[in-house]
Amino acid sequence: MGAVWLQFFICMGAITFSGTQLTRYGDVLAEKTGLGRTWMGLVALALVTSLPELANGASAVLWVAAPDLAVGDLMGSCVFNLLILAVVDVFYPPGPILTYADRGHILAAAFGVMLLAVVSLELLVHAPMGHFSIKHLGFSTPVLLGCYLIAMRVMFRYQRRERAAYLADHEEVLVYPDKRMGEALWKFAANAAIVVAAGIWLPYVADNLAQIMGWHRTMVGTLFVAAATSMPETVVTVSALKLGAVDLAVGNLFGSNLVNMAIIGVVDLIYSRPLLQVVSPRHAATGLMAILMTGIAVAELVYRPKKKALRWMSLGAFLLAFLYAANVFFHLLARAE
Repeated sequence: MGAVWLQFFICMGAITFSGTQLTRYGDVLAEKTGLGRTWMGLVALALVTSLPELANGASAVLWVAAPDLAVGDLMGSCVFNLLILAVVDVFYPPGPILTYADRGHILAAAFGVMLLAVVSLELLVHAPMGHFSIKHLGFSTPVLLGCYLIAMRVMFRYQRRERAAYLADHEEVLVYPDKRMGEALWKFAANAAIVVAAGIWLPYVADNLAQIMGWHRTMVGTLFVAAATSMPETVVTVSALKLGAVDLAVGNLFGSNLVNMAIIGVVDLIYSRPLLQVVSPRHAATGLMAILMTGIAVAELVYRPKKKALRWMSLGAFLLAFLYAANVFFHLLARAE
């Protein structure tokens, strides 16, 4: 048992180290490419920090034969990413972190809610959705992949428009004048490779944990694997805040949730059966919780409170943390039954 837990924490350590490096070089690339921190967080960093979920999902269905582990990880990671918002809010002295974030993140959050709703719907109504399956593909797969591409297009155009308006009134200040794009690119890619390697190893470790501890794969995927594969998002967010890049941090979290939903479509493409029709419907509860938590984050993005209602954290952050704890309790209760 000790060896399995050791492997689990080695995976987490590798992901944590690489996530720190990804933040640094992602910020350099945001400047050198002219894409800006918001776009870099929403798309590039979100894609890379979600590589563990992709590697975990692919290996879980291809080699471990544990589709519940794959879906549990992806749905659980969405909830965990929103918990990260609550955690970093505590350690952000100026005030509620979402007050200082760009309102453009509402676009990413809205698309995230739509994709979460599509997945939750198919999980809840297995039988009717089975009539709309295309061979081994579930109904939601083309919807998820199509909506993700549309979301990327819409957010790119929005960020390009906002950036042009900003540069029309402000002079751009270079933070990394001595850094070269070539160096940043290969170091970014090298750390991404480490993240992928740890993500491929992780499902084997999680499956062993489920067997040794006598846990259901749904719970292991939703809680433990989701926490481990979300370590890049955690480290990237904390590191971005140290750089003063709030939009890089928040964009990475909302963007990662979008990527997670698209990955469900990708995993369904490589699985031999309609993925969401063969897993436990309990995952829908996690999806609905993620929708509720996203709604709370959007409310705080719009309302923009000037100070933290609970002194050390905002009301929105408190609710996000409370709902994550409720999600954990639900899965522990379901296991007991």
